[in-house]
Amino acid sequence: MTPIVFFNSLVGILFSLCFLYQGIFFLIGLVRGQVKIPRARRLHRYAFFIAAHNEEPVIANLVKSIKDQDYPSELIDIFVVADACTDGTAQAAREAGAIVYERNDLSRKGKSWVMDYGFDRILREYPDTYEAFFIFDADNLLSRNYVSVMNDAFDQGYLALTSYRNSKNFGSSWVSAANAIWFLREARFLNNARMMCGTSCAVSGSGYLISAKLVEGMHGWDFHTLTEDIQFTTFCAVHGVRIGYAPAEFFDEQPVTLKASIKQRMRWTKGFYQVLFTYGGQLLTSIRRYHRFAAYDMLMVVGPAMLISLVCLLANVTFIAVGYLSHGFLATDAELTMCIGSVVMMLGYMYATFFFMGFITTVAERKHIHCKQAWRVVANLFTFPLFMFTYIPLTVAALFLKVDWVPTPHDVSVSLEEVMEGAK
Repeated sequence: MTPIVFFNSLVGILFSLCFLYQGIFFLIGLVRGQVKIPRARRLHRYAFFIAAHNEEPVIANLVKSIKDQDYPSELIDIFVVADACTDGTAQAAREAGAIVYERNDLSRKGKSWVMDYGFDRILREYPDTYEAFFIFDADNLLSRNYVSVMNDAFDQGYLALTSYRNSKNFGSSWVSAANAIWFLREARFLNNARMMCGTSCAVSGSGYLISAKLVEGMHGWDFHTLTEDIQFTTFCAVHGVRIGYAPAEFFDEQPVTLKASIKQRMRWTKGFYQVLFTYGGQLLTSIRRYHRFAAYDMLMVVGPAMLISLVCLLANVTFIAVGYLSHGFLATDAELTMCIGSVVMMLGYMYATFFFMGFITTVAERKHIHCKQAWRVVANLFTFPLFMFTYIPLTVAALFLKVDWVPTPHDVSVSLEEVMEGAK
């Protein structure tokens, strides 16, 4: 066995050991289906928190979907923070029935600062009114029983909950379809399985709930990395706060173009690095001292798997280049051929893994995929792995480039009924 082959084998074993548990989660989610939540003993009072920046085309649809819930309307209030808006977001939200705060702090940009501002005002102006807060983005839509299902889970005593994230524009492009499958997989085969195994789940972007006790205890919102959701999840894992999951479905708008998706995922990747560098030591301490599996899980989430693959790929490419330039002095033709074969096999293994992941998710969650174009669903099986490959350069770029928070524009203005009919 040559040194480069030994290196490749070592990396492969390390990767398999690190992420074996996710394969087990996948099997659990596939075999056992969706988790069953006991019915709540009582109805709780909630506030919806929506951060909105120039969201005039979509904000009213979200407020309407909240008001159409099969949950007592007197137990729900809707707060929209219109953040430095230059359009009619605030007026559209008010007309739809939301309580609107307008914020114009250009020095502190980002959803996390909007949340800190909004929580501070709500807690001061409505003290001891709400038991928990729902966090949503302005482009979202809710299934009619969303709050009822979340209330069942909240009644079990969780301080934080996440939910089932679906897409409202699966059929818009191959990029939106790939994003949608990724989040369906995250809901069914990660958070759902975590819930079944009794470990902590992860909140992601929007569609999650936080107990008012937790917000009050933290004196607002103090998570200001580029991925405040993952930072909050990691904070919970470190401190032993278990995040639950409920199969309450909501719909999220996905980027349509690869350029928009790359910009969004660059921010996510940079945010993961920020969380890793900030909480890495605390996660290791939590694993070693308190044996918290949730801390190990989050370490694997924020410690980018693509980085391991990239290191292996770069090592092989460097070996091939140096070997050819040395004209056989540093590497024989047989060794170079073996190394090239290793690179091809690694890429092929990655493609096959992502294809299998997309295929199983598509089959298992087919009833949740709302797309009139059957060919798009089938084509996505083959383009989903290519979409995942784009994470490789993102992993490198995010290490060295400065990334600022930039809002993602939303313009897919559809109702819940249109989504269920398969609207783009």
